[in-house]
Amino acid sequence: MLALMLAGCQIVPQWPTTPSGEPSIEELPAPDESRRDGRVPRQVRFPEGEYAALEKTGTASIRGRLYQRDARGNLVPGAGETVSIAPVTTYSAEAAEVVLSGRAIAPADPRAREYTHYARTDGDGNFVANGLPAGEYYVAGRVSALDGRPIIHQVSARNGQTASVTLER
Repeated sequence: MLALMLAGCQIVPQWPTTPSGEPSIEELPAPDESRRDGRVPRQVRFPEGEYAALEKTGTASIRGRLYQRDARGNLVPGAGETVSIAPVTTYSAEAAEVVLSGRAIAPADPRAREYTHYARTDGDGNFVANGLPAGEYYVAGRVSALDGRPIIHQVSARNGQTASVTLER
């Protein structure tokens, strides 16, 4: 997912959030809103069958660190940020591709949110998410202190194991 969110030189609109304020790679406004607010309308319809085949919980974990370098090259941790962990699907892949191109995508279908997990970073930008089902994930975050663009990495998680990822720019 990181590779998909690494935007070019363009400015990315505000990171979309869920109703509870948590950011999500899969968040999109309704199609009519997406045209009005500059977000790219979704082309991929929500794939019910693809999501129905996914588990919602498991014994895998993902831990990592979120940070970005400022204009002077100083490391700025993504302290107190929320990291989104979404399963890789045709639906989330479209969102990641759009975000990595430097644009925002319309909000996600609410059913996709049921499969997205979140982790909060500590003061050094470290995070851990437990109880994940085994599978491929887009792990995404941003360093708000620098008005950072979203950073996305794709990570493979296995039951009973902890995968590591560094979200950096």
